Amino acid sequence: MQGPRETLTSYILTPERVPVPFPEIDPVLIQIGPFAIRWYALAYIAGLLLGWRYLMHLADTPTIWGGKSPFTRDQADDLLLWVALGVILGGRLGYVLFYNPAFYLYNPGDIIAVWNGGMSFHGGFLGVVLAIYLFARKHTIPLWSLADGAAAVAPIGILFGRLANFINSELWGRTTDVAWGVVFPTGGPLPRHPSQLYEGLLEGVLLFIVLRYLTHHTNALSRPGVVAGTFFIGYGLSRIFVEFFREPDAHIGYLFGPVTQGMILTVPMILVGAGIIWWAQSKSQTAKSQTQPSKPARKKK
Repeated sequence: MQGPRETLTSYILTPERVPVPFPEIDPVLIQIGPFAIRWYALAYIAGLLLGWRYLMHLADTPTIWGGKSPFTRDQADDLLLWVALGVILGGRLGYVLFYNPAFYLYNPGDIIAVWNGGMSFHGGFLGVVLAIYLFARKHTIPLWSLADGAAAVAPIGILFGRLANFINSELWGRTTDVAWGVVFPTGGPLPRHPSQLYEGLLEGVLLFIVLRYLTHHTNALSRPGVVAGTFFIGYGLSRIFVEFFREPDAHIGYLFGPVTQGMILTVPMILVGAGIIWWAQSKSQTAKSQTQPSKPARKKK
């Protein structure tokens, strides 16, 4: 079912409603013969590298972990490849399975064409979760501590991923008359919400600030799972909010009323995040009560 759409005849241009033209950014940065370096790929690479550097910083700061970092710099170094594979393979397969399985069933060769866009956050998220689980088991690292470190880093990658979506002129928002509406080259003649930038600000910048405060000012990393759970909830709430401004995929549309597939896929993240925080806090309280010395019994007179 499709939601209401603004038509060209109902959109009246006034001096206050002149749309923002889409910046003329060539998706291809450098091309040498058949080989091309695209901004889309560079944005993902930049997100992974900056996230890796931040994870190294977390590994080098034992005080925020309660005295000892649960993983070493070398292990953080090795984790980069695992996470990169989780993001790329999970993100692409998630898009294929969640958003357009019929098309790729008849066009299997397009599955590998990631340079044309089409990455699912939820698929990439599941890919990274699997990568972290396998990496933690292989290197005998506490799973939830490693998950907390990865969660603290994730907003950096999300920010660059959303910038890549904007440059690639994909995942744009619904038509709008706000002053900052953008006319995307692939979105028709009407200005639209730059919903990719909304997501970058909320899921990237704001969520990073929140998690940074937790990791460096509240001793949250000494309660494994709290940071990861907060990331789940923070991303989920941000994504649902932005979905009200984001145009759903044309072949899916609205599931019912204003509800989109992105909202449905995100609700479990919020519920799981709340459950993880509750479990982590309960486990921390139990550990504290077991380590506190019992009071000596009073002698009877």
